[in-house]
Amino acid sequence: MSTQVYEEVREALHEGRPVVALESTIIAHGLPRPRNLAVAGELEALVRAGGAVPATIALIDGVAHVGLDESGLTRIAEDPAVRKLGHRDLAPALATGATGATTVSATAWLADAAGIRVFATGGLGGVHREWTETQDESADLRLLSRVGVTVVCAGVKSILDVPATLQRLETLGVTVVGYGTEHFPGFYLASSGEPVDWTLRTPEEVAGVIRAQDALGEPRGAMIVANPVPEAEQLDPELHDRVLAQGLAAVKEKQIVGQAVTPFLLEYLMVHTDGASLEANLAAVRGNVRLGARIASAYAGFGA
Repeated sequence: MSTQVYEEVREALHEGRPVVALESTIIAHGLPRPRNLAVAGELEALVRAGGAVPATIALIDGVAHVGLDESGLTRIAEDPAVRKLGHRDLAPALATGATGATTVSATAWLADAAGIRVFATGGLGGVHREWTETQDESADLRLLSRVGVTVVCAGVKSILDVPATLQRLETLGVTVVGYGTEHFPGFYLASSGEPVDWTLRTPEEVAGVIRAQDALGEPRGAMIVANPVPEAEQLDPELHDRVLAQGLAAVKEKQIVGQAVTPFLLEYLMVHTDGASLEANLAAVRGNVRLGARIASAYAGFGA
């Protein structure tokens, strides 16, 4: 596989210093221009402020980049031809010289291959509502059962079936812990109402679990550190529930199916909450990136 590990990232990994992987889909497809490039820089700065090295991952002209320089970030943020790449898309993208932003599954795969143990993102994909009819499930879940990364996130997107997603993660053997919470976060909301089996309260505790996974060896599997958005920055729960119900009704009315459902609902939430859902999303991402840096530092023995 044609992979280029950014020099700063390569040196940090070689020296055992903390590194945090970041996805690039939020840059290319999750935010309006030019704010997306500013946020990309902000997230990398938050990783550095936490004592770790950022490794934003993307494909550029058929080469997988683990860590981007300023020109790479700008290309991903500004090029309208940038594709959205899941894990299944990596081989054709590499073979055809494509440029693309990586989703959770592709980022986790490339981070794991590079030896990065901590990955911070917004929210995971999961089992879609009405799964019994559509069989629609994110590729994130199965991929996370195959890689040894710790994924710091704010749960799964609240437009999904959260209980079914947690059940699926259990079936796949993916460890789920709540960070400072006994309930699984709801992405835009601090809580989905669903309980978690394990609660950890410090980066050192999380690092201890990663080391225990190292000692256990095979079978490999990710650990999800579910870090809730602060209640003061969450989307108003009443507004969330009302607009999501309206959005789900619109999906049925317009007969939207398959991969088109998620982007439609996310856009619907943003428009009908006057951008509040986007701000809650960004608040969650910032919190996850800060925590990811502290966890990576604790795991590397650099203090949190």
